Amino acid sequence: MITRMGLDLIFKRGGMRGTIMLFGLALVLAGLAASGLVPTFAQEPEGGVRGAFLTTRPKPVEKSSPSNPSGPAVRPSRRRPKAIQAKPSSMEASATIAVKTDTGSSARTQAKPPSSTGASATVAVKADSSPPTKTQPQRIGLGVTLYTRDANGLSVRVDPTRVFRGGDKVRAVLETNADGYLYIFNTTDGGKPLMIYPNPELDEGGNYIQAHVPIEIPSSVGNEERLRWLTFDKYAGAERLFFVFTREPLPLVPLEDDLINYCKQNQSKCPLRPTDELWSRIQTEMNVPLQVAKAERFGKAQTAVEHQASTRGIGLSKDDPEPSVVMMTVSANTAILVAMLELVHK
Repeated sequence: MITRMGLDLIFKRGGMRGTIMLFGLALVLAGLAASGLVPTFAQEPEGGVRGAFLTTRPKPVEKSSPSNPSGPAVRPSRRRPKAIQAKPSSMEASATIAVKTDTGSSARTQAKPPSSTGASATVAVKADSSPPTKTQPQRIGLGVTLYTRDANGLSVRVDPTRVFRGGDKVRAVLETNADGYLYIFNTTDGGKPLMIYPNPELDEGGNYIQAHVPIEIPSSVGNEERLRWLTFDKYAGAERLFFVFTREPLPLVPLEDDLINYCKQNQSKCPLRPTDELWSRIQTEMNVPLQVAKAERFGKAQTAVEHQASTRGIGLSKDDPEPSVVMMTVSANTAILVAMLELVHK
């Protein structure tokens, strides 16, 4: 179980082992078959997969720079922009929150509807007789890069399939090619899933991700060294992290103030357990084929540009280093992408 993702990330086994716990790492990506965990990937040249993912990165001249690059890093906000909050999606139409209770049943609690930001007003808009421009939907993608801490204290790209030992430290950096919502679920030794991100103690309960603005897990700007890395201990076990990236928020999962308030009032139920219905959907999405490209550029230290991008909310450009692994949906109509890291410590 992960108690405080990004701040105090701890895996516990039956409450008996109180410190951490990573694990030799096998990267198993979405498109896994339900039995035997056999990958089923769609065929496309790796260059085509990477090209499709990177095409939405801005040109170098378009990328903004931090106003105070020498000052302390400030973790970017993961709350939804006000324009999006004011326009509820079909997934957010319901005013209830479904969570898994300790008894295994599904409970629905009333959620506070978003407050009005002002009085209604009539706005005159000039009519345009020209036909509306149709925007072609793009395929959604997720990039994953794993870093380890070397003997000099540097963050260095590492092959996720290598064997890790006790005391090794790792950090994951995720990048998407579209704006959307990131969820992370954790299971221990095949046990019940827990939602560890969004988290009421991290990013103000938000999980809104902007295209090509990377996010670190855990954050390298944590207050203490032990909070900046995932550290392998001496205990064997299997941890799985499920990364879920969606165009719209998952239905009946509280976010931001709703999540913070819910967990304040129901501390024993947080981290949240997804309902059987939601978890079944996520498992089903894992059977959907993905196109995958894996780089072999391991051993390189994280650049200053990459570090600033992930700690200050700066978008990466076409000239910046690419993710180690890129996954793309096959269809542009797909609204959810699921990938899994299986973390095995031997």
